[in-house]
Amino acid sequence: MKGQVDIARIRLNLARRHLADFATFTDVRYQLNWHHALLCDYLDKLVSKEITRLMVFMPPRHGKSELVSRKLPAFIFGKNPDSQIIATSYSADLAQRMNRDVQRIIDSPVYGEVFPDTVLYGKNIRTVRNGAYMRNSDIFEIVGHRGAYRSAGVGGGITGMGANYIIVDDPIKNREEASSAVYRAKLWEWYTSTLYTRQEKNGAILVTLTRWHEDDLAGRLLEQINKNKDAEKWEVLLLPALCEAEDCHPQEPRQEGEALWPDKYDCNALAKIRATIGANQWAALYQQRPRPAEGGMYFKRSQIGDMISTIPADVIRWVRAWDLAATTDAESGDAAYTSGVLIGKRKNGRYVVADVINGRMSANDVRQTVKHTAQMDKERLKQVRIRLPQDPGQAGKEQAQSYIKFLSGFDVTAVLESGSKEVRAEPMAAQWQAGNFDVLVAPWNETYFNQLESFPAGKFKDMVDASSSAFTELELKNVFDIRALT
Repeated sequence: MKGQVDIARIRLNLARRHLADFATFTDVRYQLNWHHALLCDYLDKLVSKEITRLMVFMPPRHGKSELVSRKLPAFIFGKNPDSQIIATSYSADLAQRMNRDVQRIIDSPVYGEVFPDTVLYGKNIRTVRNGAYMRNSDIFEIVGHRGAYRSAGVGGGITGMGANYIIVDDPIKNREEASSAVYRAKLWEWYTSTLYTRQEKNGAILVTLTRWHEDDLAGRLLEQINKNKDAEKWEVLLLPALCEAEDCHPQEPRQEGEALWPDKYDCNALAKIRATIGANQWAALYQQRPRPAEGGMYFKRSQIGDMISTIPADVIRWVRAWDLAATTDAESGDAAYTSGVLIGKRKNGRYVVADVINGRMSANDVRQTVKHTAQMDKERLKQVRIRLPQDPGQAGKEQAQSYIKFLSGFDVTAVLESGSKEVRAEPMAAQWQAGNFDVLVAPWNETYFNQLESFPAGKFKDMVDASSSAFTELELKNVFDIRALT
């Protein structure tokens, strides 16, 4: 009997300290998978303010909202009944349902065992009178404390209340909203001008969602980090439905290809979902890698001939083409990407993508990278033509001449590109679609493939431009043949 009492006391004490223990103690039916426990670890740090900016990306129906929008607010009020929480979702109706669910948890007898000092007013009341505390589906207050919870849909009014914690759970309802530039702009405007301004000093913000679009709320917040060195830094917990090597969390227990929650959605169930919703929706909703619906018109990774582990010995021509950044203030985070793609043509007529460089750099770093890469290519491959873009006008001509002089001793050409990016990509795309491209296995593969597959609708096209430029140069008759050098 004493052992049982001790165990019960230990569980009660743990429930007061950790969200995962709180969830299982107050809900005997709750199934805690490893990814829920990992999420709870992050949320515990949010509660303690060890983390104040947290994004959580998870596929649908994998337990995200149960923890974030139901159990977390109740846990916060138990830990600190004076907390102010604003919780939002894509609609007022959904936000109100979450509100009522939080109230039910706090009203439960088992919650009273864990946090006896946190209670709600005994009946619903919409206006404060006679010393009563507010309690309805929009707002409730903690009796005897300053704590309050306000729920709202995107665009809803939340002025007049501050927040120690702001919770944003699925601010986009469906594909139609996600695809609407007008709605995405409206969401961003509401977040920046209304919701964000309600945080109290040292406030914490949690954004949890399923990625519908690369330009969704999370996408814009993350892009700010790239554009402005003073932008807020976000902790990101990404949990794809199927484990992928490039998204592997340090505490990930899965092997590549294993399901996130096999007791609910095993690999067979996920395969059926993928077959039903299609590759683009699968990548966005289940793998958290959104890409434009129009993507894949030119390049698909399924069209690659072979992924090879070593550079083939039968390459007869090499070209490294560069797409140089249009801006150079890398320190501010505003710099565009500079990309250099190395492509070879083989004796049998096939092509190989052997190396991709892609990064934001200052003007001086770009020049040094181009020269250092030229030296490395020459050492490895004997003869590599370098193709640089020449911008229109006298300034573009002078820049090209400066690069050619800087790269004295290398085979360099500067070309004034003509036609749209799409038109320039078509010759290479035709060979890609025919399965005539092999790709060297390397860390840059996933980033490269993602950009190619999203072309031409994707935000970035630098690696595509460099690739199509290299291919065009390879097909020119005046490009050397390595066989003549041996």
